[in-house]
Formats: sequence, C-alpha cells, structure tokens
Amino acid sequence: MPVTSKYQDKNVEQILTDVVNVLESHKTSTDLSLMVVGNIATNLINNIPAPQRKVIAEKFAQALLASIDND
Repeated sequence: MPVTSKYQDKNVEQILTDVVNVLESHKTSTDLSLMVVGNIATNLINNIPAPQRKVIAEKFAQALLASIDND
C-alpha cells in the first residue's frame, strides 16, 4: 500500500534540498550527517508528549527501514 502524506512533495523536496545544502556547505561526512539528522529527530520526538514518544519513534524507525534500498 503506498504511503500518502498530507505534505506536498514540492515542499518536502525543497526542505530536503536546503538541509542537504547546509550539510554539504560544512563538508560533513556521511557519519556526521547521520549524527546531526539523528539528533534533530531525537529533539523533535522529545517535543512530543511523553506517552506518545515511543510509538512515534517506532513508526519513524519503521518508515526509515522501509525507505532504504536493500540492494
């Protein structure tokens, strides 16, 4: 079943491009980029009410796993 989003692809792609440009401007390695993105995700999840954090983190992890290439 395809995943649908309430956000427009154009908006998501523009934000993604902006974030990637910032990481590239700092010449970050892949591992540092992942650390930064992981810290951002953690900070965002910690802003969610405590009872919902684990569920959101699990859904985020599942979405991440589903989105990677397994070649």
